[in-house]
Amino acid sequence: MKKVLITALAAAAGMGFGLSSGLAADAVTLQLKWVTQGQFAGYYVAKDKGFYEEEDLDVTIKPGGPDINPQQVLTGGGADIAIDWMPSALAAREKGVPTVNVAQPFKKSGMMLTCLKETGITKPEDFRGKTLGVWFFGNEYPFLSWMATLGIPTEGGPDGVTVVKQGFNVDPLLQKQADCISTMTYNEYWQVIDAGIPAEDLVVFKYEDQGVATLEDGLYVLEDRLQDEAFVDVMARFVKASMKGWEYARENPDEAAEIVLENDDTGAQTEKHQKRMVSEIIKLTEGSNGALDEADYERTVEVLLGGGSDPVITKVPEGAWSHVITDKAGIKNDM
Repeated sequence: MKKVLITALAAAAGMGFGLSSGLAADAVTLQLKWVTQGQFAGYYVAKDKGFYEEEDLDVTIKPGGPDINPQQVLTGGGADIAIDWMPSALAAREKGVPTVNVAQPFKKSGMMLTCLKETGITKPEDFRGKTLGVWFFGNEYPFLSWMATLGIPTEGGPDGVTVVKQGFNVDPLLQKQADCISTMTYNEYWQVIDAGIPAEDLVVFKYEDQGVATLEDGLYVLEDRLQDEAFVDVMARFVKASMKGWEYARENPDEAAEIVLENDDTGAQTEKHQKRMVSEIIKLTEGSNGALDEADYERTVEVLLGGGSDPVITKVPEGAWSHVITDKAGIKNDM
């Protein structure tokens, strides 16, 4: 009888069934786009609340940073799945990096240009002749597409804008080295406020409001791994549990922020900032069930193609996204 039981267990393990009788859970490594913060609350919540464990997953979350490129980590085998913004992912794909968007937890963009009111800027056309702070490392693509849409050169001059390569801080605005800087609704904007510049002294231009918003924080895997049914099954369970984490974070934002803080090994984050960040982040996830909305994808591609003589991508991508994992997870794109 014992031999029969062992044989049955072995057969079940070979078929990929998740058993709670001591068999090892499936290991998954997630590469974040940035450091541990409320931007990734859903994943930390899913891990803390046991949502991954319920799906028989052992998930490792790897923080990112200024020198970490999620696409490179994926292609180098350092992660099974990674978070990235679609502009940088599509630009990389056109250069031969074979990653595919398999889920899209973020529905809206949080990107903005934040300007000092004293500069006299009241509308995008007023950017001409001004100095603007821009993030690079793949984050510059939405900005460049926006300027191309406006017909504003980015090489300086009275009719163009002078681009300052902005670090991941707000110093250029505080030190008045730039008239406007790149900010996120959930992060750098509040750093400006906390530095002592009141909201009434600022003018904000949200990419969403300007019609040039592109998709942020999607989940990407290597294209060839989608041919592996076992991998697809593991990723389907991962996405299902992650979206459960995001749902919990939306319902319990303060608790989600506390969970993020518990996972911040650097000690750099503060409770006030993280609670504020999570409250803003969950606004960007509202309306998404995890499955990529094709209309959102097509809008992003249209923005990236609209770069005049120097577009972010030069042709409509092929095979850049897939619903195979969200379909397997039972998540349907019915937006």
